Amino acid sequence: MTEVKKLVEKEVLMNGTQAVAHAAMYADVDVVAAYPIRPYTEVMDTISKLIADGELDAEFIVAEGEHGQFETVKHASLAGARTLVGSSGVGWLYGMEAIVVTATDRAPVVAIIGNRALDDPGAYGVEHNDALMVRDLGWLLVWVDTAQEAFDTTLIAYRVAEDQRVLLPLGISMDGGFLTHSEQIVRLPPKELVKNFLPPYNRGKYLVHPDNPITVAPQVNEDWVMEIRRQHEEAIERARGVIVEAYEEFKKVFGRYPGSTNELQMPENPFVEPYMVDDAEVVLIGMGTVSKPMKVAIKSMRRQGYKVGMLRIRWFRPFPTQDVIKYLANSRVVCVVDRDYSMGSPNRGGVIYHEIRSSLYDLDQRPRVMSFIGGLGGREITIQDVEKIIKIGYEHRDTPITKPVYWVGVRGDPW
Repeated sequence: MTEVKKLVEKEVLMNGTQAVAHAAMYADVDVVAAYPIRPYTEVMDTISKLIADGELDAEFIVAEGEHGQFETVKHASLAGARTLVGSSGVGWLYGMEAIVVTATDRAPVVAIIGNRALDDPGAYGVEHNDALMVRDLGWLLVWVDTAQEAFDTTLIAYRVAEDQRVLLPLGISMDGGFLTHSEQIVRLPPKELVKNFLPPYNRGKYLVHPDNPITVAPQVNEDWVMEIRRQHEEAIERARGVIVEAYEEFKKVFGRYPGSTNELQMPENPFVEPYMVDDAEVVLIGMGTVSKPMKVAIKSMRRQGYKVGMLRIRWFRPFPTQDVIKYLANSRVVCVVDRDYSMGSPNRGGVIYHEIRSSLYDLDQRPRVMSFIGGLGGREITIQDVEKIIKIGYEHRDTPITKPVYWVGVRGDPW
């Protein structure tokens, strides 16, 4: 296996959206539904070129809008086709009716979400609120922070979503602009190895086909809705084990861990990325590309004597509660940096902030959790911003917090 990999593995310069498109080609998708909205659009541009060049044999359907997109792939998935779809920002929300029933009908559609702010005012930069709209609807959600991780995670997404223990849609989120458009070196494995990792899609007895009469989305109301919701939740819980299996199998087949560019870079955990957390008094939390300035700032502050680390959340659904407890229980302050917001919520924090606080609540001795909101509309979270966050966290190691939320980099705010 190693010799085959050395002979045919390629290194290609591509951005995050192109990486997803190539992974879909390697996964041999059957049906793709497209409708353009930046910053996710290049996924579909790239796939259309791959089909035109004869590298992928798939049905490419240009929808009349996002609602039609998601209805198309939902029905194709129920009929046994491996599908890909995507959107960004308000386009994602325009398809919401179909997006909801894709989950409740248990269609394992894989979607790429190029994270973008919600209009108005018109903004095309990254925010996470678009993808987070489905956090309570039964979708699996994962965030990536490199093009390599985008490629690898797309293969894992099909492996997890289509597993008959799961059969749920899965959204792969990436920061608009910062990852959708930035180019990086991506290692492309031989297709032979991908076939060893990713089995054909098989719905088994749940296939919608004239020879297999079944009922999908029956009108049940109070008779069976609670039981169906419970089954759905149990499928999400089963997905935890399936995700672990998929990451372990990926390592066996490809000789490296998902997201890593060599055999030595082996993350400890599929669900989160810990960085210098073992002795950290202050731990930063974030999702997506904010990890880049965090790591640089942490290295700098470590040289100045600050015991600081980072925990990047990869999988948001299912939420890695036990991993959060494992890595944060011994810290003194947790600084959650949200590229989203939850208006009117307790303590006025972001979505991730509330999930982290909830995860830690039952601990007898739990760290102080602080909320920072930044990078909205695509504004950069700088290394200097992160250094300020670290210093504020240190200031509150032993003192009561007097400010419920810090808005990072707001003009005229001396935060």
